[in-house]
Amino acid sequence: MSAIRDRLAADQAQLTQALGLAPDDARLETRLLMAAALGVNRAWLLAHDDEMFTSAAAACYTDLLKRRLAGEPIAYIFGEKEFYGLMFKVSPAVLIPRPETELLVELALARIPADRPCRVLDLGTGSGIIAVTLARLRPLAELVALDVSAAALALAHQNARNLEASNVQFIKSDWFSALDSVEKFDVIVSNPPYISADDPHLARGDLRFEPPHALASGASGRDALARIITQAIPRMANTGTLLLEHGYDQGEYARDALWQAGFHECVTYPDLAGMERVTLGTVG
Repeated sequence: MSAIRDRLAADQAQLTQALGLAPDDARLETRLLMAAALGVNRAWLLAHDDEMFTSAAAACYTDLLKRRLAGEPIAYIFGEKEFYGLMFKVSPAVLIPRPETELLVELALARIPADRPCRVLDLGTGSGIIAVTLARLRPLAELVALDVSAAALALAHQNARNLEASNVQFIKSDWFSALDSVEKFDVIVSNPPYISADDPHLARGDLRFEPPHALASGASGRDALARIITQAIPRMANTGTLLLEHGYDQGEYARDALWQAGFHECVTYPDLAGMERVTLGTVG
C-alpha cells in the first residue's frame, strides 16, 4: 500500500504525459477521481492525503484512471457537468457543455423579458443546457427545445426534471421540421454543429468521444448554420432575434448570411478568449 498523496503524484504525472494536460489540470483530475473512488469530497482528501490507499478503493480508482488515461472526458466518466451554475447530466449521446456557450445564454437572457411571457425556441438542444437554463431564469417564458436525437432528448427531459424547469417542452425534430407551420417565436437560439467534417481536431482529445453529428456540419462546417438562417424568418414573431453560436472564424459568414436572409442589426460578440463566438440578427 502507498499513501494517497504518493499515488496521486504518480498518476498526475501519468495524466500529464498521456494526455498533455497542464500539471494543475492533471492534479485536479486525479483528485476528482480519487475522491469519487473513496466516496469523499476534495476537502476530506486534502486533509487526509497522508493516509494509506487501501486495496478496497484501489480497484474503483484504477478503473476510473484507466478510462481517463484512454482519453475519456471527465464529464462522461462522472456523467455530469456544471453549466451556468447548474449541474447537468451528460452522456456520450450529447456534447459536453462548454463555457463559451454561456455567452449565448447571456445574450439570450438580455432579450427575453423577465416580467412578461415570451416564446423561445432552442434548436439542437442536446442535453438541454440552453433551454433549461433559460427556463429556470425566465420562468414566465415558454421554451420549446428541438433535437433530432431521441437519446439526447431523453437526457434533456431528465435535466429539466432534476432542475425543476417546468416551462420547457421537448420535441424530436430535424431542426424546424416538426414544428407547426403557424408557430412563431420571439427568440430563437442555437448552438449547432459548426466544425468541418474533415477537421483533424475531431480525432483528438475530448472530441473523439463526443457525438459526431453534434460537432461536424458538412465540408465547410456551415451546413447547419445555413439551414437555420435560411429557414428562421418564417418562424420569427413580428419582432424577434435569432442568436447563433459558431466557430471562431465564422462570424463574418454568419453576419453576411443573416443580412442576405432578411435579418438586420447583425452583430457578432466575442467570447472571453476574444474569439468571435455568437452572432445575432433581428427582424421587425
